[in-house]
Amino acid sequence: DFAYDLFEKTVNVHDLFHVEEDIDIIGVTRGHGVQGVTARFGTRRLPRKTHKGLRKVACIGAWHPARVSWTVARAGQYGYFHRTEFGKKIYRMGKAEDLAKAGMTEADLTEKSITPLGGFKHYGVIRNDWVMLKGCVMGARKRVITLRKSLHPVNPNDKPTVIKFIDTSSKFGHGRFQTTPRRSASSPLASPRRRRPPWRLLLKLLPPCAWGFLLGRPSFPCPA
Repeated sequence: DFAYDLFEKTVNVHDLFHVEEDIDIIGVTRGHGVQGVTARFGTRRLPRKTHKGLRKVACIGAWHPARVSWTVARAGQYGYFHRTEFGKKIYRMGKAEDLAKAGMTEADLTEKSITPLGGFKHYGVIRNDWVMLKGCVMGARKRVITLRKSLHPVNPNDKPTVIKFIDTSSKFGHGRFQTTPRRSASSPLASPRRRRPPWRLLLKLLPPCAWGFLLGRPSFPCPA
């Protein structure tokens, strides 16, 4: 009956989970196509002078039993696997209407959004409700992730986590600044020494023969 009552209704993440809760995540990992045994299982490379390549398994089994065991490393598909991770703690949750101050903490009172400068790589800007989890999440960007109640809670008596700082610097390049105003204030274009006076722009637009008239010393007439 619980699931039947939720048909054709919007289920908010705040109605199911809360901060400091351990949850399980289910998804598909990032695919890498067909790979060899060295990349797939981390087997040791053969000596340099090995015939027909060295990123191989030298012996794949004995004569009898006359079959290759499933425990022997073989080349094949690597990545794009269905995986489930247990005990991922929720550090913080936010709503769409509170994005302007979502990156603030008790130790960092700077008003900033949870989105870093320039947006997340290959994703963009967060405009909806969001959840911050401990650790990494499987799969590529924008891939669907299933969140569920934890089947095996980890450390039920664990102390609450205190977040002191959230890094919102740009993920493209070195990322020196946390907010857009600070980046604009330190820009060379914002320095008064770098600002070009308007008369320099006017001199660029006028022909050279008109410069003397502006200075009150006409030297030669302009061509018609």
